[in-house]
Amino acid sequence: MRRIIPIAIALLLAADAGPARAQWQPAKGRLETRWTAGVRPENAWKEYPRPQLVREEWESLNGLWDYAIRPRAESQPASWDGKILVPFCAESALSGVMKEVGPDRSLWYHRTFSIPEGWAGRHVLLHFGAVDWEATVTVNGKAAGSHRGGYDPFSINITPFLKAGENTLVVRVWDPTDAGFQPRGKQVRKPEGIWYTAVTGIWQTAWMEPVAEDHIRGLRIVPHLDRSAFTVTVHGAEEGAVRIEARDGDRLVGQAEGRTGRGVAVPIVEPKPWSPSSPHLYDLTVTLLRDGKVVDRVASYAGLRKIEVRRDSQDVLRLFLNNEPLFQYGPLDQGWWPDGLYTAPTDEALKYDIEVTKQLGFNMARKHVKVEPDRWYYWCDKLGLLVWQDMPSGDSGPEWIRDVDRESPELRRSAESALNYDAELSELVVDLGNHPSIVAWVPFNEAWGQFDTPAAVERIRRLDNTRPVNAASGGNFQGVGDILDVHSYPDPAMPRLDKFMAVVCGEFGGLGLPVENHTWLEKGNWGYRSYKTPQELTSAYVEKVNLLRPLIAKGLAAAVYTQTTDVEVEVNGLMTYDRKVIKMDRSAVAEANQKLYPIAAEAARK
Repeated sequence: MRRIIPIAIALLLAADAGPARAQWQPAKGRLETRWTAGVRPENAWKEYPRPQLVREEWESLNGLWDYAIRPRAESQPASWDGKILVPFCAESALSGVMKEVGPDRSLWYHRTFSIPEGWAGRHVLLHFGAVDWEATVTVNGKAAGSHRGGYDPFSINITPFLKAGENTLVVRVWDPTDAGFQPRGKQVRKPEGIWYTAVTGIWQTAWMEPVAEDHIRGLRIVPHLDRSAFTVTVHGAEEGAVRIEARDGDRLVGQAEGRTGRGVAVPIVEPKPWSPSSPHLYDLTVTLLRDGKVVDRVASYAGLRKIEVRRDSQDVLRLFLNNEPLFQYGPLDQGWWPDGLYTAPTDEALKYDIEVTKQLGFNMARKHVKVEPDRWYYWCDKLGLLVWQDMPSGDSGPEWIRDVDRESPELRRSAESALNYDAELSELVVDLGNHPSIVAWVPFNEAWGQFDTPAAVERIRRLDNTRPVNAASGGNFQGVGDILDVHSYPDPAMPRLDKFMAVVCGEFGGLGLPVENHTWLEKGNWGYRSYKTPQELTSAYVEKVNLLRPLIAKGLAAAVYTQTTDVEVEVNGLMTYDRKVIKMDRSAVAEANQKLYPIAAEAARK
C-alpha cells in the first residue's frame, strides 16, 4: 500500500500550458537516445502510472510547470526562472533546465489546474510517483502535505483545499544528495567513475484521480502456487465488503468475497504458473461494496508463482521457481538515461531495455540501488523478467570486507538516519510487493550504508515472507538472509557452499568497449577490463560466461553480469548509454547464456 501524506491517494490534470510551450525546449545534453527528439510537453509520460491499482478516471499533471531555484532559507519566490518539463529532474536535459540544485538550495515548482466537472462531489487525490527527496506541497496557498523519500509514491487528499475554477499547486523540493544520510543510490554532487549525476525534484508521474470518501486504498496480493490460489487483502478507508474476480482473458477462473483488511482466498481454476518462459498474468477486478452498493472498483493483475531457496537432490541449496531449480542470470541494471537521468524518455524506452535483456538470453535483472516507476515492473511482469530489487544505498559506509569467513564491521548510523532507512525500506517492500517478477530483496550492497543487517532482514521478512532476502550483495557478511553473495571482477567466482544459504555471484564482468560518438565523454571512459572491437568483446564475454558452467554444477545459484548499459563514464554495458548500439554479437551472447540454464536442473537430478 502507498504511503499517504495526510489522507488518501490522488491528483489531477492541469490547465493547458498554452503559449508557454513555445518557450520550452530540451537542454542540449551530452548524448541523446533514439526517443529524445520525440519528447514533448503534450506527450510526456501520459501512460497510466499505477498498473496494479487502476481506475478509469484520472488526469496527468505531467507537462510544463514553472520552476525556480532559490537559497534554501528563502520562502516561495515571487517570480519564476522558466519552465520545467515534469516528470524529468532539474539536472536532466529533458527537463529543459539541466542545472545543479545542490543541498543549499530548494527547487520550487508551480502550476495551475482545474477540476473536471464530472468529479464534483468526490474526493480528489494528488499523487506523485516519486520526488527526490523532501517535498512540501501547497494548494491555493495552504499547506496540503509533505513527504520524505526519493523512491516511493505518495498521495494527498487535496479536497479541503480546492476551490471552483482555477487552483494553484506549488511543490517545494530539497535534496541534500551525498551531503545527507538519505537513500540516494549512485547520485553524487561530483560525478566520477561509478558515481553519477545528482537527481533533484519530481522524477515520476504527477497525477490526480477522483474517489469516493470510502475507497480502496491499496491491495496486497500473495500467490500460492501449491494451493492454486491468491490471497488478496483489500485496504479501505473503512471496513466494508469486497468482491474479487480473477479472469484469464475473458474467462472467469476465480472469485471470492470477504471484508476489507482481511486476506481473501481466491482459488484459480486450471492454474497457469508465471515464469520467464511463460509470464502468464491473471486480470483481477476488485469491488468495494457498502450496503450492497458498489462504492469503488479497481482493476489489477497477478502472477501465480513460487520462489524459494531449497535443497536439491544433492543437498545443495539452490533457487527454485515453481518447485523447479532455475539458475538465475541477468545484468546489473542501473536504470539511468543520458537525456532523463533517473527517468526514461518514454514508456517505449523503458520497455526496450527489458526486451533487449530477454532477447540476449537473460532471465533476470538486478535493479541496482535504484527503484523504478511501477511501469518498469509491469513490463517485467508482462514480458517475463525476474528481478532482484536493491534498496537504494545512503549515508556513508564501514570498511568493505569481502571475505565471507571474516568478521565484518557495520556502520553506526544516527537515530534519524536509521529511522529514515527503515521507513524507506518498508515502503519499498510494501509498494512493490505485488509484482510477480520481483523474486529477491537486497537491502545492502558492498557495505554501502550497511548497518544492523539482521534488523533489516527481519523487517523485510515481517513485511514479505514469500521471497528470499540477499542481505548484503558483495558483503559485508553478517550470517543472515537466504543468499550468500560475492562480487568478483572480471571473472565470476562463488563462495564456499553454505549450510543455510544459496550461493551466488552478485556481480562480475564489467567488460568495457567505448563506441565512438556514443559515449558520455570523449575521453576518460572506463570498464573493469577494456576491449577495442565488438569481436574481441564478444569473445571475452563468452569466455567469462563459460566460466560459470562448472560453478553452476557445483552449486552456484545465480549470477549478475555488469551491466545492461553504459552509464556516464562507465562503458561496460551490453548497450551504449544512448541505447543505439548493442555492442556484442546478439546470437553469440544469447547462445552462451541459454546454455547455462539446463546445468542447474541436471545437477539437481543427479
